[in-house]
Amino acid sequence: MASFFNPWSLISFFIIALTATGIIGKAMGVGVPKVPGAGGYGVPVFRSSAWSLAHATFYGDESASATMGGACGYGNLIQNGYGTDTAALSTTLFNNGYGCGTCYQLKCVQSPHCYNVPYIRVTATNLCPPNWAQDSNNGGWCNPPRVHFDMSKPAFMKIADWKAGIIPVMYRRVPCVAPGGVRFQFQGNGYWLLVYVMNVGGGGDIASMWVKGSKTGWISMSHNWGASYQAFASLGGQALSFKITSYTSKETIIAYNVAPPNWSVGLTYKSNVNFH
Repeated sequence: MASFFNPWSLISFFIIALTATGIIGKAMGVGVPKVPGAGGYGVPVFRSSAWSLAHATFYGDESASATMGGACGYGNLIQNGYGTDTAALSTTLFNNGYGCGTCYQLKCVQSPHCYNVPYIRVTATNLCPPNWAQDSNNGGWCNPPRVHFDMSKPAFMKIADWKAGIIPVMYRRVPCVAPGGVRFQFQGNGYWLLVYVMNVGGGGDIASMWVKGSKTGWISMSHNWGASYQAFASLGGQALSFKITSYTSKETIIAYNVAPPNWSVGLTYKSNVNFH
């Protein structure tokens, strides 16, 4: 039987070879973006999302005092580094607390009340709960499945006249700028450790978390609410390390010996690692 040369076989060979070396993958954006990590392995990096349309309102007054505390558990937002450029997320974005700490760019559009500014960056620190007594398009702005941002008044006033009440916005997820490492605020007692996780970089969100005492292995922590995780274990008198995984990028980082053996509830401990 006569044989013949098939040029597509050669082309297929080169495509497979180039894909294997990552050349085509890089050119086409295939796979999760990564940066070099320990041992040469790639580390997932959070990238900005595409722009989408939503709406924004505001709550509280110019002092932003009404935004302090909040469903994420960040307490005093000024003292803990979040400032007043914050927003409460509708249920859809809040995602049972897994949306806490996420960062967004918002720009006012399609309204005569918009100011001529490119955008504002806000951090999610609270929940905007549904209001089932009102229609989703007339007061129930945060009812599912609406995507909505209830901003602090100072943040809202940077992009629009507050008298507008509600404005259309374009929004997108962006990497969180978090100077320094992840911070861990302790609450609880001798048999129950509750940790509020703050100053999270990258996607700003957390999927899962573990704690390790100097005398224990890794103990899985359960999601309490907002940005808090808990472990029912006796960890007093032990130096504590934490392992956390990002909800969005799936990157995992380990903060070793964050808290000394004489750690105490009510205090915040700083690490030297953060997400990309």
